[in-house]
Amino acid sequence: MVNKVILLGRLGKDPVVRRTANNVAVASFSIATSEKYKDKDGNKQEKTEWHNIVMWNALAETAEKYLKKGGLVYLEGKMTTRSYEQDGVTKYTTEIVVNNMQLMGDGSASNANRGEVPLPPEPENMGQKTEKTQTNSSNTNTVNEVVEDDLPF
Repeated sequence: MVNKVILLGRLGKDPVVRRTANNVAVASFSIATSEKYKDKDGNKQEKTEWHNIVMWNALAETAEKYLKKGGLVYLEGKMTTRSYEQDGVTKYTTEIVVNNMQLMGDGSASNANRGEVPLPPEPENMGQKTEKTQTNSSNTNTVNEVVEDDLPF
């Protein structure tokens, strides 16, 4: 059985980072993904889905440092559902617990300071090299030079 989620989306707000009693960092935020299609009448439509994201430890600290509202990010993780009590009512929430993240953009300080992250190149520019910062649970803040054709989307 497999529980794997891959998302490429934009942050709806800056990550909120809290610490557990054991001083473990946990970040939470939401990202939006969009799908464009034509309806049965040929009209262009766009559907946006919002995903609740959770990151732990060094990944949470990296998210706090580099992710900003509106920024584009690639995430891999697993889908989880948990329940909690609120006003005597049991509620459920579905979250993506992330174990791998790639910041999508040129990494320049000016863009990071303004919270702007450029979109990836258009398809005609595929094959050009771009720099991306990749972080996962075992490898933090490594900068890799990748060829766009190697990306899974």
